[in-house]
Amino acid sequence: MTQYNTLLLDQSAWDLVIDSAGNIAMATPPYALAQDVASAVRLFLGELWYNTPKGIPYFEDVLGHLPPLSLLTGYMEQAALTVPGVVSVQVIISEFSGREIRGEVQFIDETGAASGVTF
Repeated sequence: MTQYNTLLLDQSAWDLVIDSAGNIAMATPPYALAQDVASAVRLFLGELWYNTPKGIPYFEDVLGHLPPLSLLTGYMEQAALTVPGVVSVQVIISEFSGREIRGEVQFIDETGAASGVTF
């Protein structure tokens, strides 16, 4: 089974959280995996300075363009599958209007547990 070592992020600010001892808080399974999937689909191509090929080409193919939903869901599914421990992914887009998109990334981990994150 994959070992998770993920910093806990505040869900609204997407910033670090401090634990009761004043240390940077760590996320624990199963939330850690869901947070890593959410981070993977938010990552812009080239943004991860130590691994620039990771990420979704938001600037190149998404923002300022009107990509087909199949392209966007494909990018998100590929990104989620890069997370260690994720074995299956399905992206469901529930709303795509104007400049907003909403939906869910549903995934199955290596233990067979199903989870999801909304966007």
